[in-house]
Amino acid sequence: MARTDVIVLGAGIVGTSIALQFAKRNISVALIERAGLGEQTSYGNSGVIEGSTIMPPAFPNDFGALLRVAFKQASDANYHLSFLPWAAPWLLAFRAASAPKAIEQTARINRPLFARAVAEHEELMLESGATQYLRRTGWIKLYRSDAAFAGLAKDLELAREFGVPVETMDADGARKLEPSLNPVFRHAVHWPASPTLSDPLAVTKAYAARFTALGGFILKGDALSLHRSGSNWRVETDEGPVDAPEVVVALGPWAPDLLKNFNIRLPMGFKRGYHRHFKTEDSAPLSRPVVDVQYGYLITPMRQGIRVTTGAEFAARDAASTPVQFDRFMPRLKELYRIGPRADDRTWLGARPSFPDSRPVIGRAPGQKGMWLAIGHAHWGLTLGPVTGRLLAEMMRGETPFLDPKGFAAERFL
Repeated sequence: MARTDVIVLGAGIVGTSIALQFAKRNISVALIERAGLGEQTSYGNSGVIEGSTIMPPAFPNDFGALLRVAFKQASDANYHLSFLPWAAPWLLAFRAASAPKAIEQTARINRPLFARAVAEHEELMLESGATQYLRRTGWIKLYRSDAAFAGLAKDLELAREFGVPVETMDADGARKLEPSLNPVFRHAVHWPASPTLSDPLAVTKAYAARFTALGGFILKGDALSLHRSGSNWRVETDEGPVDAPEVVVALGPWAPDLLKNFNIRLPMGFKRGYHRHFKTEDSAPLSRPVVDVQYGYLITPMRQGIRVTTGAEFAARDAASTPVQFDRFMPRLKELYRIGPRADDRTWLGARPSFPDSRPVIGRAPGQKGMWLAIGHAHWGLTLGPVTGRLLAEMMRGETPFLDPKGFAAERFL
């Protein structure tokens, strides 16, 4: 039997970053994962470290947009009809959290977390030898209509208030940054201070390698084996049981499977997303991620090729794959950009674990001494992994955290 100070359950980008932040502070850690490091939900992202994020996603307030989703004509969202009864309470709470005052409050609560995200990543990448994957070209969001661009007024106002760099431009301005884009859009916004990654999985693995170099242990085990053993927590691994007085649950969309065993039920929903890779050599040159906001897809250069990601799909976490959004937006993508043939025949699917108020839960687990939660990062697991680790380390060591953690406490749902 092994003993450590902390057990971290889940080795996606969030769990791996937490483990590394602890190890840097001389806290002994066992990182437990049942699959490959960073190969689950963490793998399928845009590679954007969204330190410039202002407003979280919002429930559509346009009746036409809702009708397109309802009749499965929208490319930015899809749903499984059988899942709607289960999802309805979450969607209603999400709609309430999207009211103007509520969503601005969320933006203000989230801001200190996002404001530290880039610096924490850069520090870990430098220490882990992963800066080769870092690009500092920002990302671009495209708007095909004047109305959609006008809807950004609050985001731009808050960006100025928060001191977040942002550049608005017309199609010609955007094409100076990305000449391969066709001028089928009217407006663009460049967020230059959000760095991007050419291989997020490689960065996660670099963080894991740095963690083990600092003395951390990565073990294969099943988080569902977690149980009390005297005053400690114990989890079973392929190399025997591991005990620790503290445990961090960083299981992403699988967290509810474990937490229900401890009578912790939080309103986590799942926004599933897909990606495919296309051959870089046959595609037009691209130097940064580009989002076509109206149609809900993103294109970005990765080491595996041009990655194309979809918007949200509301379906059960483990339901069969239904990548219909590609069929809906690919004609629009080809209007905008010359994309090559598929690089492989794989369509990746993952489930983004999301709370209706678009804030993660970071902090103590209600009613469970020594259990901590780092879950529900939604679209921002890559962005917030390292800064989540810093915040948890400060809280667990009794230090004054760099932000008020109350807004991320699980108790807000109880």
